[in-house]
Amino acid sequence: MSRSSRTRNRTRTLLAGTATLAVALTACSAGGAEEAGAAGRPGAAPQISVNLHGKHAKAGEPVRVKIADGRLNDVTVSDSKGGRLDGKVSGDGKSWTSDRKAAPGTSYSVRAEDDHGGSAKAAFTTGAPDRVNKLNLVPGNKTTVGVAQPLSVVFDHPVKNKAAVEKRLKVTTSNATEGSWGWMQDYSGKDRVDWRPKEYWKPGTKVSLKADLDGVDSGTGGGWFVRDYATHFTIGEQQVAKVDLDNHRLKLMRDGQPVKDVPMSAGTPGGDKASWRGTAVLMSKEGTINMRSETVGLGDAYDKMVDSSMRLTWSGMYAHAAPWNKAWFGKANKSSGCVGMSDKDAAWIYRHVQVGDPFEMTGDDAKGTVAANNGFGEWNLSWADWQTKSALG
Repeated sequence: MSRSSRTRNRTRTLLAGTATLAVALTACSAGGAEEAGAAGRPGAAPQISVNLHGKHAKAGEPVRVKIADGRLNDVTVSDSKGGRLDGKVSGDGKSWTSDRKAAPGTSYSVRAEDDHGGSAKAAFTTGAPDRVNKLNLVPGNKTTVGVAQPLSVVFDHPVKNKAAVEKRLKVTTSNATEGSWGWMQDYSGKDRVDWRPKEYWKPGTKVSLKADLDGVDSGTGGGWFVRDYATHFTIGEQQVAKVDLDNHRLKLMRDGQPVKDVPMSAGTPGGDKASWRGTAVLMSKEGTINMRSETVGLGDAYDKMVDSSMRLTWSGMYAHAAPWNKAWFGKANKSSGCVGMSDKDAAWIYRHVQVGDPFEMTGDDAKGTVAANNGFGEWNLSWADWQTKSALG
């Protein structure tokens, strides 16, 4: 073989290798943000771009996928937690945008299909959050509560972006109950938002809350939410405890009918020992507890083990057994702020009430009205006033 023939053969071999390399590059991913391909050829990988890429992508942004040629048919964005970001393809088929935002500290994989049957992949990871916000939900999951129980969410850290958070809190009911969110500072000093029906719940109502907060920034000083939350509960029978402070009686009503009427003695009027008026909601049934006066700012007035204790406010107002005060039952208000009854009567009320039952306290012998954040005192606001507390107007 001549020198010129060998040169021509070597050149053809090198050119063939170069072509093979070019095909391989065309078929492979170009990296975290893009996938290269021969658009328009059936089954070929389309060329896509993703707005988020790398190992420190910015959290709190929707995922946007664009195609260079052709149209997007479907896009799947999966995360390392086993979840998926839903989204929509634009009308012209050129882009796809996720409904939710990318959460911090999460790895995502993207798979896009075009209208020619081709597919491309990409991946990215968002940076870790500087601070994580968490929350506490009331009522607890799969519980049954009374007709006055609101949904209540208390946050570990401040929530500056209240509207953004409220938009992700979805309440559904079995009977289209009308209600509204309202923001306040909890008695503990933390940010809190409650969902209250316009009127007391109807018995048997099924209620669900989906707090789809993963990827939401709560604002300066609050940090990111890095998970979703949910709770489901049922409304029990219709019960109202009517507390007449002036006539010293507690009457338990069920379905509008009285089922128990007992004498009681409430807080001594004229000072800090007086009871609250207005509607309180039974927060918890705590049984036998130690009550100490210094915990409610009354010095060393008492230190007692108290039976049948039913908490009404965070400030320390209870309904409970108070046998030491029996001389005043049905006659005068002589307690240190609580609604006291005989052992027998308190035990009966304790057995029959449920968490979430309203205690409607009326009369002049009171020191004021229960505040919205002192337990669940939002029922003391008109519906119009309550609605103004929503961050969504």
